[in-house]
Amino acid sequence: MADKTIVKVEDYCKMIKKVPVLSHIDMELSSGKIYGFKGKNGSGKTMLMRAMCGLILPTNGHILINGEELGKDISFPRSIGPLLENPSFLNQYNGFKNLQLIAGIQKKIGDEQIRDSLIEVGLEPDDKRTYRKYSLGMKQRLGIAAAIMEEADIIILDEPINALDESGAALVRTIIQKLRNQGSLVIIACHDTEELKFLSDEIYTLSDGKVISHEQIQNLE
Repeated sequence: MADKTIVKVEDYCKMIKKVPVLSHIDMELSSGKIYGFKGKNGSGKTMLMRAMCGLILPTNGHILINGEELGKDISFPRSIGPLLENPSFLNQYNGFKNLQLIAGIQKKIGDEQIRDSLIEVGLEPDDKRTYRKYSLGMKQRLGIAAAIMEEADIIILDEPINALDESGAALVRTIIQKLRNQGSLVIIACHDTEELKFLSDEIYTLSDGKVISHEQIQNLE
């Protein structure tokens, strides 16, 4: 994990079919904090997360990660664990095999870390059921395991508590706080304002592709 991770979004604008989906976004995020993105469907939360992952490129402006410009100096962040929208895996394999395939891309971790990540999210590493037979909650847990297993510098979680029961949601809250305490830069989007306030150090509210407010949250430990 990097000593310090700084993400700077500077005057970021994105047009799709001549329609602005992100407009003049400015923010600076640093490691060891949880940032909440708040807003209704279509407000730009997921699009901004996609931009930070390098999955879309700006019409104007840029995103810098530790001084390197996404889409210019680097195609994707060097160390990132994303969960965007609904997680999707290969139906014919179980959770462990799916994570093995993903981990094989960068070869940063081995089977032991994969097993640990599955256990951390409440899944059984030796469960032989294929992904096709997973419940919605199990699929969500596997998506979170994929995002956290490499202990990335930047963790992006889009609606991480979606489809989870209360015990699953409590587990995810603990994981998110642990990631922050370990020094990751954590970004979460959530429809539940109280949930965001509980978890976040700072909250950015988006509407119509613009940041309309930025607040610091004082959580009492």
